[in-house]
Amino acid sequence: MAVTRAQQPVATTPAPLPVRARLAHPLLLLVGIMLVAANMRACLAAVSPMVGEIQRTFGLSSTAAGLITTVPVLFQGVGAPLTPRLTRRFGVERVVLGAVLVLGAGVLLRVLPSVAALYAGCVVIGVAIAVLNVSMPGLVKREFPDRAATMTGVYSTTMLVGATLAAGTSVPLEHALGGGWQASLGAWSLLALIAAVAWLPQVLRARQERRQQGAVAATTAAAAPSKPIEGIWSSPLAWQISLFMGISSLLVYILVAWMPTILADHGMDRSQAGLVFAFSNLVQVAGAFLVPLMAGRMTSQRALAVTMASLNGLGIALLLIAPVSGAWVSAAILGVAQGGSLGLGLAFIVLRTRNAAGAAQLGGMSQAVGYIVAAAGPVGAGALRQLTGSWDTPLMLMLVLALVVGAAGWGAGRNRTL
Repeated sequence: MAVTRAQQPVATTPAPLPVRARLAHPLLLLVGIMLVAANMRACLAAVSPMVGEIQRTFGLSSTAAGLITTVPVLFQGVGAPLTPRLTRRFGVERVVLGAVLVLGAGVLLRVLPSVAALYAGCVVIGVAIAVLNVSMPGLVKREFPDRAATMTGVYSTTMLVGATLAAGTSVPLEHALGGGWQASLGAWSLLALIAAVAWLPQVLRARQERRQQGAVAATTAAAAPSKPIEGIWSSPLAWQISLFMGISSLLVYILVAWMPTILADHGMDRSQAGLVFAFSNLVQVAGAFLVPLMAGRMTSQRALAVTMASLNGLGIALLLIAPVSGAWVSAAILGVAQGGSLGLGLAFIVLRTRNAAGAAQLGGMSQAVGYIVAAAGPVGAGALRQLTGSWDTPLMLMLVLALVVGAAGWGAGRNRTL
C-alpha cells in the first residue's frame, strides 16, 4: 500500500534528522494545507459586498465595476498553465509559499487609491490563485496517495468555508476597522501572512530532503520518478474533465453574479434574496466535503457526476418556473450541486492521474480551460438579460449547459487514468 513521505520507512538512507521529523508532522502539513486553502476564495468573496462602494469611490460604470470580480477569474485561467513549470523548477513547497505571499501583496495592491492599482491587484490575485489551484491537487496526490479524494474534500471544503466567512464579515469588518472598504478588504492580507508562516515548515522540510538526496540515492516516495503526461491536450479524458470543471464553474459564477438579482426581479425583497443566496453558499460546504469522500470510495464516478449535473439542472429549472415560491428549495439543491461539482472536479484531477506531476499537469489544463470559460458566464448572462428583457433565456441556456456537464462527467467518471 502506498504511503506518504513522512510514513515510508527507508532502510538504505541515514536516519532522518530530528528537526526533519518534527517538520514532517502530519498535523503541520494538514494545518498548512487548510490555511492555504482558506485564502484561495476568501479575497474574491470579500469583495462582492463592497463592489457598490468601490464603484462610487472611483466613479466606475457598471461594466467596469463588474470587471472587479471577472478579472481575477479570467487570470486564474491565464495563469494556470504556467504552474507545472514552476513546480518542476522550484519545487511545489516553495511555489505554494511564493503564491500565498504574492496573493497577500495583490490584496494590498487592490486597496491602494488608484483605479490602475485596483485592477492590477485583481490581476495579481487571479494569477496567485491560479498557481495555488494547480499546485494543491498535485501536492495532495503526492502526500496522501491513499486518501487523496478525502483530502481533496477537506481542502475544497476549507476553500468554501473561507469564502463564506469572508462574504459574511466584510461589512462588519468595515464598521469595526473604521477605514471603509479599503481597510476591510486589506485585512485579508493578514490571512495570507498567517498561511505563509504556517507553510514555512514544509519549505524547510523540502530543503532538508534535497540535501539528503544530494548525498544518497533517492528511495523515498517523494524521490520516485514522477513523469508528466504526454499529449495531454489531445486526450479526450483530459478534455472531459476540463469541460466538467469549466462549465460547472460557469454555472456557479453566473449564479454568484446574478442569483439575488434574478430573485429580486421576480418580486422578492432584496434582503430576503440575499439570505437565500447566502443559504445556498452555506449548503455548498456540505456538497464540497461529502462528494469527494463518496468519489474516493467508488471505482467509477459516472453516476456521481451525472447526479451533480442533474441537481444543477433541477435547481436552475426551479429558478425558471418558480423563482420566488421555490427559491429556498432551489438554493438548497444548487448548493449541493455547486459544492459537489467543485469537489468532484478537483477529485477527478487526483483520481485520473498516476502521480503528482500528472496531477499538476492535468490541474493546469483543466483549470486553464475552466476559468477562461467561467469568466464569460456573468458577462454573457447579463448581456442576454439585457438583450431579451428577461431571465428566461439565460436560465434555459444554463439548462442546456447542465446537460453538457452531465455528458462530460459521464466520460470523466470512467475508471481510467492518464
